[in-house]
Amino acid sequence: MKQEVKSVLEAQNIDKFFYNPVKTQVLKKVTFQINRGEFVSVVGKSGCGKSTLLYILSTMDTDYSGELRLDQEMISGKSHNHLAKIRNEKIGFVFQFHYLLNEFSVLENIMIPGLKLGKYSREELEHRALEKLKIFEMGDHALKKAYQLSGGQKQRVAIARALINDPLLIMGDEPTGNLDKKNSDIVFNKFKELAQEFDQTMLIVTHDPEFADGTDRIIEMEDGRVISGQ
Repeated sequence: MKQEVKSVLEAQNIDKFFYNPVKTQVLKKVTFQINRGEFVSVVGKSGCGKSTLLYILSTMDTDYSGELRLDQEMISGKSHNHLAKIRNEKIGFVFQFHYLLNEFSVLENIMIPGLKLGKYSREELEHRALEKLKIFEMGDHALKKAYQLSGGQKQRVAIARALINDPLLIMGDEPTGNLDKKNSDIVFNKFKELAQEFDQTMLIVTHDPEFADGTDRIIEMEDGRVISGQ
């Protein structure tokens, strides 16, 4: 019996305007759906609206028109407190810069979103953080300070941190943008492993055509519109 396809994220007719001081439309009727376990990349030239779209999909920008559903729940128009709770529970973020806290250990950095969520005890979070580190072959570095790691290692820790609350969806904004080819490949392969072995859903904005070509689906944007892949 075929398993039911479950929608994780659904955008319907998303429009976005900037006013500075002229009214400019930066997103135009953006519509697409992402299903459970999909590894999706978003590509397009600088200024096409990729990062603006990601900011809306991540619930951090609520000034748009259209409908957004996460885990089949309509989240457009919800309060900032409700959206903050959804973000912490259901979305993990990986940015171009790792945003690790240098004075904290690797383990402590990974635990931070979990401590904020307050769902697990500190002991349980430590155990979970170590398990996530093992996925990235970084278990031996758990007690090092963040500043003692290489750039590639820091980005792997940042991805482990994004996984600590077992999010429904990982969102990435140029997660390999600051990495050399070797470390970009390592990070890509880990994303691929997360999708294939852990059924993790991922939406990654990237300028790297090789990265995009390896994903399950490419959503291409041009001038604020989705032109293919929806």
